[in-house]
Amino acid sequence: MVTTIQRDARAVAETVTDPELPMLTLADLGVLREVSEVDGRVTVAITPTYSGCPAMDTMRDDLAHALLDAGYGDVEIRTVLEPAWSSDWISAAGRRKLAEAGIAPPGAAPRRAAGPIPLTLAPPVARVACPQCGSRDTEEQSRFSATACRALRRCRSCLEPFEHVKEI
Repeated sequence: MVTTIQRDARAVAETVTDPELPMLTLADLGVLREVSEVDGRVTVAITPTYSGCPAMDTMRDDLAHALLDAGYGDVEIRTVLEPAWSSDWISAAGRRKLAEAGIAPPGAAPRRAAGPIPLTLAPPVARVACPQCGSRDTEEQSRFSATACRALRRCRSCLEPFEHVKEI
């Protein structure tokens, strides 16, 4: 049963934005997993977009400050690694906000069978639409951009550079 405290605390947590993609909330990004409340203690579970994400400390701090500022006196922020985050968890609203900010949202994440992840040395072939003009005639300029989860691309039609959130 969802308590009023839990529902209200979740509403507060859903307003916290991602420090690297500030047009998205942690809920839009799919990082915000669960908000629970037991005996007045609010616990928030978040999952990093990838192992070693440097924004996790800021996410935890921002969530704790938002909840404390909203009057919740006992707050715990937990990191949950299982299941691993997938770019498929980005909401439709989040994908729209990325595109509106000039960042190409990810396509469907690759599906893998259980077991080890195969190593591929060739760069992935992706048909990423330009968020400026919509052309799919784009090319990857760098596998890494401002963050490890984004790539730098260029549109061959309008010649504009843009970032792309990678499919994970």
